[in-house]
Amino acid sequence: MAQAIVTLKIMPSSPDIDLDDMEVKIKRFIVQFAGEGDMKIEKQPIAFGLNALQIIFVMDEQIGSTEELEKNIENMEGISSVEVTDVRRAIG
Repeated sequence: MAQAIVTLKIMPSSPDIDLDDMEVKIKRFIVQFAGEGDMKIEKQPIAFGLNALQIIFVMDEQIGSTEELEKNIENMEGISSVEVTDVRRAIG
């Protein structure tokens, strides 16, 4: 059973969005989708006070596409876009 490391870039719709609150909600979606596992979350400055969330998490490769997860996150209030920026097979 191989593991995949997925990186998501999540853009809020405005600089006024509470990223800490958004982070908690997104974590729940990821745990429902991929189960408990390693996860790393970083805030990335974009411009003019706008920050994106970069979330890196590990999931079982057999789950398949992250499309369902992306749609669930994108439908949250205050989200402008969700993009998978990287997918890699975990070694070890």
